[in-house]
Amino acid sequence: MRICIYGAGAIGGYLGAMLSKTENEVNLIARGPHLQAMQERGLRVLTGESESLYHLHCTDRPESLPPQDYVIVTLKAHSVPRIVPQIKSLLAPQGAVVTAVNGIPWWYFYGVKGAFENKRLHSVDPDDSQWSQLGPERAIGCVVYPASDLIEPGVIRHLEGNRFTLGEPSGEKTERVVALSQTFIEAGLKAPVRPRIRDDIWIKLWGNLCFNPISVLTNATLDVIATESGTRNIARGMMGEAQQIAETLGVRFSVDIEKRIDGAAKVGAHKTSMLQDLEQGRPMEIDALLTVIQELGKMTAIQTPNIDTILALVIQRAEQAGCYN
Repeated sequence: MRICIYGAGAIGGYLGAMLSKTENEVNLIARGPHLQAMQERGLRVLTGESESLYHLHCTDRPESLPPQDYVIVTLKAHSVPRIVPQIKSLLAPQGAVVTAVNGIPWWYFYGVKGAFENKRLHSVDPDDSQWSQLGPERAIGCVVYPASDLIEPGVIRHLEGNRFTLGEPSGEKTERVVALSQTFIEAGLKAPVRPRIRDDIWIKLWGNLCFNPISVLTNATLDVIATESGTRNIARGMMGEAQQIAETLGVRFSVDIEKRIDGAAKVGAHKTSMLQDLEQGRPMEIDALLTVIQELGKMTAIQTPNIDTILALVIQRAEQAGCYN
């Protein structure tokens, strides 16, 4: 099969390198100095004390590739709407789009029974292009757990984790999601197929929606945010509001708020991805992590005062730094 990684940065590059160990054709879409370095010298992946060099097919011209069976999108959520035509052109007739993106995905309500069935989310798909052009029937959910950094062009440091949780929006164990899971496993990754992928999406989002913006506003690392009483209380309040929304939508949480915060504290002096983006002048993932929760709160008639306050502050901070979309 043919697999394309669209956005071969820290996570996408690591995933592409691992998948290249299988017999499948793997193509990476990247750009700039990182692309040039991979094309000229290959991709170096550092894991602990070991180092591996991968020579992968990399390009910034999606139109040059043949039709792909899977296009795995590993970009930041706000970057995706503008490249929908390129993703669409890559797909084989039965090709799937794997949304390995943080936050609530654009296809979230596809096939969900009830009042919100096939509801569109404007905060993550503002012009409806992903739903209308790609089609939610092509979507496979993917929750990304590895931590990796792009330390210089062509060099990725893999810090921890190798799990990519997969799931169909319908919850079915289809041939296409099973085949993708098996390919990930052959590459040395963990890739469980979940019948309730939305639960997994919320568990990861639960921490990101509070720790990320609080870190931007305080410049604090996870251990401080999760243990200092003031910021812990703010995180607790935001998570409580999000949980109420999620449970109203049928989500089940396998851990409670205190354990989730304690888990973040154990990570240690780690800078969140949003804080790293601010420091490097890159657009921050605000809408897919926070604005969408506000949108869901309005849909479910659930008040979100903590989320509303932090969202307003972090948007202003991002606009001042030129880092809001």
